[in-house]
Formats: sequence, C-alpha cells, structure tokens
Amino acid sequence: MVNVPRLVIAAPSSGSGKTTVATGLMAAFAARGIAVSGHKVGPDYIDPGFHTLATGRPGRNLDAYMCGPDLIAPLFAHGAQGCGLAVVEGVMGLYDGASGLGELASTAHVAKLLRAPVVLVVDASSQSRSVAALVHGFASWDTGVRIGGVILNKVGSDRHEALLREALEESGVPVLGALRRAEGVSVPSRHLGLVPVAERRADAVAAVAAMAGQVAAGCDLEGLLALARSAGSLSGEVWGAGEAVGGAFGGGAVPLPAPARNRGSAPDPAPRTPEGLEGASAGLEGARAGMEGASAGRPVVAVAGGAAFTFSYAENTELLAAAGAEVVVFDPLRDEALPEGTRGLVIGGGFPEVYAPELSANEPLRKAVAELAESGAPVAAECAGLLYLARSLDGLPMCGVLDAEARMSKRLTLGYRDAVALVDNVLAPAGARMRGHEFHRSVLEPGAGEDPAWGMHRPERRVEGFVRRGVHASYLHTHWASAPGAALRFVERCRG
Repeated sequence: MVNVPRLVIAAPSSGSGKTTVATGLMAAFAARGIAVSGHKVGPDYIDPGFHTLATGRPGRNLDAYMCGPDLIAPLFAHGAQGCGLAVVEGVMGLYDGASGLGELASTAHVAKLLRAPVVLVVDASSQSRSVAALVHGFASWDTGVRIGGVILNKVGSDRHEALLREALEESGVPVLGALRRAEGVSVPSRHLGLVPVAERRADAVAAVAAMAGQVAAGCDLEGLLALARSAGSLSGEVWGAGEAVGGAFGGGAVPLPAPARNRGSAPDPAPRTPEGLEGASAGLEGARAGMEGASAGRPVVAVAGGAAFTFSYAENTELLAAAGAEVVVFDPLRDEALPEGTRGLVIGGGFPEVYAPELSANEPLRKAVAELAESGAPVAAECAGLLYLARSLDGLPMCGVLDAEARMSKRLTLGYRDAVALVDNVLAPAGARMRGHEFHRSVLEPGAGEDPAWGMHRPERRVEGFVRRGVHASYLHTHWASAPGAALRFVERCRG
C-alpha cells in the first residue's frame, strides 16, 4: 500500500499558472523540511527540471498514453518513495487528454488513477462572480474527480479577491490561495515552451525561489497539506527498474489497454501488444543494486547531457543501469571525447539548434561519434540526437552518421504516436509496438532511411527514422518504462 500525501495541480486551460503554483508549492514545502516528490502529467521534459530544482529529487513524468494506465500508480510510488508529500503538475486543461481518445492521459485521468485530490488554479484576471460558475462546471463534470480546493491566480486587488471569494462561497469548493499579479515570477521561454534549467540555471534558481515566496505568502499551506493527507491509499506494486528488466521480454512493449472514451467509464478491453539526467543519477545506485546476478563486466553506455541535450526520462537511465550498464553522462558541448571504454551511446532530445555552432565546432567529438557508429556499436538517438547524427544542421556540419540534412522550420510537429518497429534493431525486434510522442520544429531530408526506424499508424500512416548497423535514430520520444526490454536489448548488444 502507498500512503504518500499527494495533490494534483490542475487548471481550466494552459497558461493559468499551474507551473508557478506546482513548483512554488514543491519549493515552499521543501523549505519546511518536508521531503517532496515532483511529478508531471504528460510527456513534457522541461517542467520536471524545475521540479528537480525545487525538491532536490528527480522530477518524473506520469504519462498514461505512453506507459499505459496500469503503470501510473507504480511509477508514482517509485518516484515518491520516502517522501512526506507528492505534488503532481497537470497538463493543459484538467480534462484535456490524448486527441480523440476521451480522458486518456488527461490530468483528470491521472488524478483518478492516483486517487488524489485536485487543486484547480484559475486565472481570475478578467472575471469576478463568473469564477463560481467555472469552478462549479469543472467540479461537477466528472464525479470521479475530487476538486478539493481552488487557488486564484493573477488577482488584481484586495477588492477583486473579496469578490472572487464571495462568489466561490456558493460553490462549496474552498479557496486555498490567492496570488497577485507578479511580473517578477516568470521563466524564460522559447518555441517549445520554457527554457530548460540546464541552459539558464541562475535564472531558474531565482525563478523557483520567487515562485516559492509567492506561493508561501498567498496560499494556505496547512490547508493544502491537510487536503493532500486526505488522499486514499494506493494498492499495488512499486515500480522498480531491476524488476522491470528482470521481467522484460525481448524488447517488446508492455501491454497497453485501450482508453475509456467516455468520462467516468472503465477502459475498454483491447489487443495486447508485445529532464531528467541531472536528477536521474540519484536513482542509478538503487537500480544497480536491484540487478542481482548481473554480469561482472558492465559495458559503458555514454548518455549525452549538458545544455544541448536535456530531454530524458529518469527511468530510462535507471533501466540502463539495471540492465547491467555503467551509465556515464557526458556533455557534447564541452567533452572532446566519448567516455573511456564507451560501448554504446544514447542521445536524447533537447535544443541542438541553439547550440549548433558549438556542437559543430567540437570536431573531435563528432568524429568519435561517427567512428563509434561505424564500428557497429549500439547508438540510440531521439529528436535532437537524430539531428546531431545528420550530416548537417542548418548548414553546419554535424556527425555525418546519417545520410540526411536537418534544418529548423516554423512548423510545429507534436502529438502522441503509435509506432511499430519495421526491422530488427538495437531497441526492439521487428514487429514490436511502441507508443511515444513527437515535439519539434525541424525537418530532416530524407525523413527515413532505407530501413526506417518506425512505421507510424497514429495519427497517420508513414515511415520515419533510420536503422543502420547499430544505429537507431528517430524523432519519436519514448518512455522505456513502457518497454523495459529496450534497455535490456540495448545493453546486451553493447556486450556484443
């Protein structure tokens, strides 16, 4: 049984202030000496970096589309072990989920899976009495979601706050905080959202401190903690990387049930399918300890980090370690060589376009990556990693592993994807199914090699990515907790 006090921070829509409130609460409670675990609904990599900064623990994602609903509580329990409070930041609006699939992967869906009370953050800047109708609508839409309180954001004055509180008295939902408009509480952003912590750490530290101060001054922390302690117990197993790779089967994905299409209904049966780096190191030793009987020879798997490659799920790195790898993080902006003894390479997502001149100028490392790939060693690259392996990015030389050219684009490509491996590769056997997501403003020409990495069948049918020797490179971001066999297969290939 899991009895960690917990809150889900949600909102009627994006831009209401979820990140400010969630991160501020994490930091404010951590400052009180409470061990806090931060979580993010959905696939976003950037917010968990701020959660890590606020709590001192790895920020973790809870994505019911990529990992399946059955893994949400176990993954939550894994991240929240030993904590006195867990704060889960929602995604978009409370009831917004995977497109066309009802509640699946919405904040409401995750709140129900966690049996957690929801705190609704409302942008009150352009309303007064109407706030009560809005809150009433959200509270009554799905009786399986328990909205335990409201935090009013962007309140203009004492008079404005009084009007809002008076209106909400009739709703039956308590007001647990009121935050004034504060220009100083902001985080730099760019085309894919907030700027990652690793790129502007000093600014991020200052922003988190400001969020904590604003939330501590404007919210009823004792009331929020009491609400968190009212969450029901969770039954089931705690996810562990060692157990996951021990039960993995040949690189396939875990079973993923189909979504419930109507609010409040149970999932329909379906056919069964075969920021991480800074905070991820905290879980590596535990993952290694859980790998009983592992080979004495641990192949070195180099994992790209630093400011250019900040997108990684903590569980992916933990799974590599649990599968028997010696995980070594390196920075392609600074390091001119791969870690000594590198037998495999993982390059996740990030913003290589921001650092393209520096990445290109590091010619010794580019040559080392190309030589490793040419040797047939396992190389797994996602999104930014895909661009780094191309011949060039916006005309600047990259590693030249792939016979493709990359360029930035104004068009945003994003959304969940269902994919199938078209050929055997270092992550999966041919025919293995995987769920993931795309999120980029770039174009690769051609978009697929002679042996594509994936055949996509949601939202449209197409082939994508590259499989060449030991290289698997694609735009698709994946969460390996849904397919622990990928980590095991990759490490086995590293052993040769």
